[in-house]
Amino acid sequence: MFQPSGSKLSIYAITWPIFVESALQMFLRISDTFMLSKVSDDAVAAVGVANQLVMFCVLIFSFISIGTTVVVSQFLGAGLNREIPRLTGAALAINFLSGIAISALVVAFGGPFLRLLGLDGTLLSLGRQYLAIAGGALVVQALLTAVTSVIQAFGLTRQTMLVTIGMNIMNVCGNYLFIYGALGFPKLGVTGVAISTACSQFAGLIVNLVLLRRTTGVRVTLPDFWRWKREHVGKVLKVGVPSSAVTLSYVANQFVITAMIATLGAQMLAAKIYTQNIMFVVMILAGSLGRGVQIIVGRLIGAGRLEEAYRQVLLNLARSVVITLAGVSVLCLARVPLLRLFTQEPAIIALGATLLLLSFLLEPGRNLNVIIERSLQAAGDARFPMWISIAVSWLFSLPLAYYLGIHREYGLIGFWSAFVVDEWLRGLILLIRWRSKSWTGHSLVSGEGTHTAG
Repeated sequence: MFQPSGSKLSIYAITWPIFVESALQMFLRISDTFMLSKVSDDAVAAVGVANQLVMFCVLIFSFISIGTTVVVSQFLGAGLNREIPRLTGAALAINFLSGIAISALVVAFGGPFLRLLGLDGTLLSLGRQYLAIAGGALVVQALLTAVTSVIQAFGLTRQTMLVTIGMNIMNVCGNYLFIYGALGFPKLGVTGVAISTACSQFAGLIVNLVLLRRTTGVRVTLPDFWRWKREHVGKVLKVGVPSSAVTLSYVANQFVITAMIATLGAQMLAAKIYTQNIMFVVMILAGSLGRGVQIIVGRLIGAGRLEEAYRQVLLNLARSVVITLAGVSVLCLARVPLLRLFTQEPAIIALGATLLLLSFLLEPGRNLNVIIERSLQAAGDARFPMWISIAVSWLFSLPLAYYLGIHREYGLIGFWSAFVVDEWLRGLILLIRWRSKSWTGHSLVSGEGTHTAG
């Protein structure tokens, strides 16, 4: 079975394909919106709202994939290769069952869900057409997420990136055929977009299943899908559930904050959206660096090389902050032209430009938070960052955002200042946890095999 040494895994070699893949996954949805915009604004609105429900379901699937990545990484480090096919089978089966259940719910109750999100009339009809197919295909997305997590745990991130590139090309071509009726294909509009997306995801799943077998040597047999080991599932859930709770808490927190900002007027809300769209590339970069470090740390901890894992995190943290600041610098230098791509309103451009400059304070804090949080998860110490994230975000940062942004009337500057404090506070608390080495007793492979050097 393929097993690169944990010490030889490079943060750069692992991270850049994850970054490209993450950006392309977002582009998969953006391309649907862009191509539909040439046909119908109603279609764009309906698909945009429906995709909010789809993306929420994808977040639910992520709790198995995050846990699987960490457990497979530690198993590889510990030399427990024989356990990986059975673990992979369990992860695929769990995501398949949850995917079937969620797909059925979305297809059956898509209409009521869309009404709750404010759609009615023609928009509701279009949204239901989209969910009838995209919702049914969520089981494919669930399996794709699980397979990708195993392949990436082996450090083979470039391979999954190439698959995502192929999926994007297939999706754009499918959109072209079904939206515009090219080459004699029927013009199916929203339904065509859903078919194209579902087909590209299914093709990506098939290719990744082949990659799983050929590049990693993991051969999952039929019994592996139903003969789960309780210890395997427990380990995956021990990391996956708290990690996903952090993400869901963040999404809910941002929803509340967006609702607060909306009370300040359309200009404030527009400035927030445009600024975050521009900084999204840096946010993806931070997340990609975190996932890369997580794979490396999981491998080292599984091998029992705890001191090396400790040093690697601090070293890669310094590197990632430098990379992030470089990205922020490039965006800030072009901040006014970038904002003009979205709006010509001078007040929004001026405010957005100021918020982008504040990213020099915000993004290093976010980077610290993400890197250490992912590292603690990789060590099996996932509950601590979960409780810290939830407690700080809801009990401290949200009230601070309200106080500065609304009560003190600093507007978006006040909200952004609260974001800065939030990221740095959580990051520093997690850094103290990492430096205390309390995480060393949370290894997921203790007593399960002979630790090797990788």
